[in-house]
Amino acid sequence: QLQLVESGGGLVQPGGSLRLSCAASGFTLDYYAIAWFRQAPGKEREGVSCISNSGGITNYADSVKGRFTISRDNAKNTVYLQMNSLKPEDTAVYYCAADSPRKYSGSYYCRLEKNGMDYWGKGTLVTVSS
Repeated sequence: QLQLVESGGGLVQPGGSLRLSCAASGFTLDYYAIAWFRQAPGKEREGVSCISNSGGITNYADSVKGRFTISRDNAKNTVYLQMNSLKPEDTAVYYCAADSPRKYSGSYYCRLEKNGMDYWGKGTLVTVSS
């Protein structure tokens, strides 16, 4: 069974940190770019961060730049999202998604568009509140 499983969510106070993990089972992640998305109640799912299959390219939404860091350990078949300086507006269900590799001008990249992702996890809830 091919699936992605997110973990690491929870309740944290404003200014705190969490590290989310996205683990794959049934397939190897190193072929895919991986993106993190989040969806707050009543809002559209939005892209947060992504990393290319090699890990050489990363992108971040403006709202999380300087606070979140994405990384991958292909040997562990896992992608991480380190979230620091968390704010109440970061409260959401966080999803990871696997995207077939894409090239632009001969180089692999990653994207934050939710359409066309190959696999999705079921999400992990992050709540930032005092």
